[in-house]
Amino acid sequence: MAGKHSMEYDDEIPKAFQKKYNEEESKNMSKKNKNSKKKNKKKSGLKTFGKVVLVLVIILAILLGGIFWFIQNKLGKMQQVDINEKELGISEDANLKGYRNIAIFGVDSREGELEKGNRSDCIMIASINNETKEVKLISVYRDTYVNIEGHGLDKITHAYSYGSAQLAINTLNTNLDLNIKEFVTVNFNAVADAVEELGGITINVESKEEIDNINYYIDEVAAETGLPGIKITSTGSQTFDGVQAVSYSRCRYTAGGDYKRTERIRTVMTAMVNKLKTKSVGEINRFMDKILPKVYTNISTGDILGLLPSAANFKITESIGWPYETKGITLDKWYGVPTTLESNVLKLHQEVFDDAEYTPSQKVKSISNSIITKTGYSK
Repeated sequence: MAGKHSMEYDDEIPKAFQKKYNEEESKNMSKKNKNSKKKNKKKSGLKTFGKVVLVLVIILAILLGGIFWFIQNKLGKMQQVDINEKELGISEDANLKGYRNIAIFGVDSREGELEKGNRSDCIMIASINNETKEVKLISVYRDTYVNIEGHGLDKITHAYSYGSAQLAINTLNTNLDLNIKEFVTVNFNAVADAVEELGGITINVESKEEIDNINYYIDEVAAETGLPGIKITSTGSQTFDGVQAVSYSRCRYTAGGDYKRTERIRTVMTAMVNKLKTKSVGEINRFMDKILPKVYTNISTGDILGLLPSAANFKITESIGWPYETKGITLDKWYGVPTTLESNVLKLHQEVFDDAEYTPSQKVKSISNSIITKTGYSK
């Protein structure tokens, strides 16, 4: 059904890419995780999906003149929803009082729907240090094997499909000992409209393998968006339209698998930010009118306005991939197993939240032991 993803569809891998995908996911799992932190530290914070959907909205508002009523009118175009805080599984064990953690979801829906029934192919956590204004971004890999309340052990990408943002946030909180209460969701196809509004972006196509993957998605994305589907014919730096940019972002059947896809998403967002910087106030205004109605969030206009005075002080200091250490396994589907969940959560709190005294909660330990029992992976 359009806009609704069954679990079978979610994990269906085209036959042409099946063997390559499984080989690359297994081969690159440990390598990519070990290298991701070092590599991402070298990249600007602007190279993140989260920067676009959270901080960029605030900065754009400032650029547009800082007029209160004007900003409020623009932010009012977003789709806002209330969620039940009591059902978010907020951890009481971790010392996170000085941090504001916001979940960022990129969903791959067929009709622009942003609620349950759509998998979250992009999962990020923007962690804001309230005192220093430093922002750390944590990318959670979509295939990560975790516990989803009411559904047992499964891929974390399925949590959003089962229960929208509320269950997805609950899954992050209970498996990672976090205190997330806020979220922002964007449909990937909204990116196509945004790129069109910008007049295209520059992307470097690295290989024929990438061309094959991009072209595989182009017809599908064109049908979903109603925009022309023009195939890619050569490697090298070139201007991508909206359909091509989204198709590029979806590629995961290449060397690097899903880990490489997260880099492609950042590449697209970086190119969009750089292009946006060249636009006039009027063009930025039209861009906001196009993209903000496609943002789904429980962050109120008032809360966003409250961030305006300190927005200029926000500084992305780190971008990491989580889990740090994983191992691939094929059960009913292919999964990325944290080895172990407990040790990966411990490292997260020690390094991201500077909590040397942190001890994983009994909930995390219990889930970790369940994963070990199910997979046999204890290290």
